[in-house]
Amino acid sequence: MFKTKFNKGCMLVMGGAKSGKSSLALKICDDLPFRRIFLATAQAFDKEMGDRIARHREERDKKWCTVEEPLDIAAKIRELDNNNTVILIDCLTLWLNNLFLKYETGNDESIYQSINELAGQLSNMQGAVVAVSNDVGMGIVPDNALGRRFRDAAGTMNQKIASVASKAVVIFAGLPLVLKDE
Repeated sequence: MFKTKFNKGCMLVMGGAKSGKSSLALKICDDLPFRRIFLATAQAFDKEMGDRIARHREERDKKWCTVEEPLDIAAKIRELDNNNTVILIDCLTLWLNNLFLKYETGNDESIYQSINELAGQLSNMQGAVVAVSNDVGMGIVPDNALGRRFRDAAGTMNQKIASVASKAVVIFAGLPLVLKDE
């Protein structure tokens, strides 16, 4: 079983779709003796996504407090952070998607500014945060400009968050591999 000492700062958990990222992140947080906050970034724009959100909610026991914030997660983390709390962000990729929807095409500066603001907040945590993110750069090159912009922004985001995280883990087929452990 995956074991790592973690109780303060930021841990990044990355992997592909359905790789086991969220389950691993929940396990890491459940092992901590802290108040647990699930920072949900997903928005249900259709029934399937609504069903997916409901299933994820059912996976968490009553020890979890769910806070929904699709856009300004740096400010929400700043508000919730204390040395007795672990915040699970699920997921950064959906948050990035929300930023793309908000700022539309051609406003990448605002998107990258939001990424930098989040990285700054995560580098200055009193408590613990576990951030879940998809690695979308290991697939095919998207066939359209928007897809390529999103892939590039996701790669940059993951690099920024990994650079401020004290721990980074990638998961493939449910098997975690530690990339960084300070």
